[in-house]
Amino acid sequence: MVLRALRLILGVVLVIVAAVLITNATKMLTGESLDLRGLILPAMMIAGAVLGLWAYYYAMFRQSDPFKAVRAIIACVVTMIILIMLSGAGVEAYEVLSADTVKLAELTMPIVRGVGAAAIVMGFYFAMVAHTCLRRTLENIFSIPELLKKLAFTLGLLCIYRIGFQIPLPGLNQEALARTMSQAAEGPLGQAMEYFAMFTGGSLQRLTLFGLGIMPYISASIIFQLLTAVVPALEKLQKEGPAGYRKIQEYTRYATVALCLVQAALVWKGIMGQHIYPSYSGDIHVFLMGVVGMTCGTVFLMWLGEQIDEYGIGNGISLIIMAGIVSRMPLAIRELVEQASLKVTAGAGQIGLIKIIFMIAAFVFVVAGAILICQAQRRIPIQQAKHTRGRRVYGGQRQYLPLRVNHGGVMPIIFASSLLLLPNALTKYLADLWPSSAVAAFFAQAFDYGNLIHQLVYVGLIFFFAYFWTTVQFRPRDMSDQLRDYGNFIPGLRPGRRTAEYLERVMERITYCGAAFLAAIAVTPQALAGYMGIPTRISSFLGGTGLLIMVSVGLDLVQRIESNLIMRNYGGLLGGGGRIRGTR
Repeated sequence: MVLRALRLILGVVLVIVAAVLITNATKMLTGESLDLRGLILPAMMIAGAVLGLWAYYYAMFRQSDPFKAVRAIIACVVTMIILIMLSGAGVEAYEVLSADTVKLAELTMPIVRGVGAAAIVMGFYFAMVAHTCLRRTLENIFSIPELLKKLAFTLGLLCIYRIGFQIPLPGLNQEALARTMSQAAEGPLGQAMEYFAMFTGGSLQRLTLFGLGIMPYISASIIFQLLTAVVPALEKLQKEGPAGYRKIQEYTRYATVALCLVQAALVWKGIMGQHIYPSYSGDIHVFLMGVVGMTCGTVFLMWLGEQIDEYGIGNGISLIIMAGIVSRMPLAIRELVEQASLKVTAGAGQIGLIKIIFMIAAFVFVVAGAILICQAQRRIPIQQAKHTRGRRVYGGQRQYLPLRVNHGGVMPIIFASSLLLLPNALTKYLADLWPSSAVAAFFAQAFDYGNLIHQLVYVGLIFFFAYFWTTVQFRPRDMSDQLRDYGNFIPGLRPGRRTAEYLERVMERITYCGAAFLAAIAVTPQALAGYMGIPTRISSFLGGTGLLIMVSVGLDLVQRIESNLIMRNYGGLLGGGGRIRGTR
């Protein structure tokens, strides 16, 4: 019944959207002045409406296989993207070639769009059409109803997050705010806003219902994780198991609400107060609506993350942050393409060939480094004791205990970056408050993004949170007791205290290596990009911390999906074997 209702609602929405698109396209086509460029947009709107309706009809009524239905929908989306890219490239190439003097440098953008379209077609073919391992894996995923429901639930909640991201706050002049933020885009304030948006899932550049993002919840989690190691009452709660964990989570939610109220009030007064409509200026009701709206938005995001943890797949908070980064990735690529120049000595406002090569190398370095640091393990050999029962001998096998080099994953970077937002904003506020103070100006410059002191503090916080997360999550004494209870031991070490000390010593050493490598792949491309003058909006997403977070969270999601496949006797994401029929 629920699926039928959702199918009906989706159909009605698609029909309304298609009718609006066709109506607007007809008005554009009946205009007085039409050129070649003016014909592309209405033609694409009509084609998109027709393809969308056909894909809905085929997926819902003509196809019973979920994989083939989704493939038809993705094929329509890919077709629209290819048509838009090729039509734009064709018009630009025609205008360049039909001019009196042909400049080959102006053909760069059409060629890039054509290559991009070909890459999209090849990716779709190998993922959805060709008989490859990736297609078999996707078919296996769609043949497991439980896993498919988890993925659909997670994707639906992330779509809700992106919809709420577009809801503006009452009384705020978004046009004036957009003009102010565009003017300060390349300054320290703009860089601070970009970092805030990257690590919190929110945005102060377009202050909406989810403007604060998930940062207050991250801050509250850091506070209570630190207090758990200091306050005996919280440590006792943590040792109680799931009941104590739920109690600590309840305290974390209360602290999140308190932090939201304080941060929302400061943001509204400090940044957004000058962008309120004149008729609402000084109105306490508008101020309260803005503060309560941002607080409710953050609490709702916290709830979305917890629902993904419980009923979806993956880490909810990390996926929300990754969704915010992915949504900004096309803008970064578009800006890179617009400013790209194949000249070695590019002009002002352009990204030359050397910088493009550096961005490609940084992209490969960060992706390869993230995969390496997330997959690296230190394998501890363990020996199983032999058990004699009657005339048979059991056990005696030699196995391995895998210890992750980067036990905290990407959380040290998220925590360190979120914590550094506070001194950056505070020092700038004090510098504006006391403009004649040399000390305030020094600290404001020291904690500016890209400064040496800021980078050193950032590296130090990555090390601190890497060790802190390992201390909270990794329990060598409990692991030693479990090995002893199951009759396992590390060769050359007595079970118990000696084994626990050995595991703790090994974990300290590999955590140091993991934190150092994590800091290197997070800081080095960013620092070199700042030295070369590459804009922050491009370097952060295509070769810096944003790409690192996206790859790490994506790897965690892939591992969870693979564990679900292997648990049901499938070959995994990279394993062999044919498709196993699911339940009918």
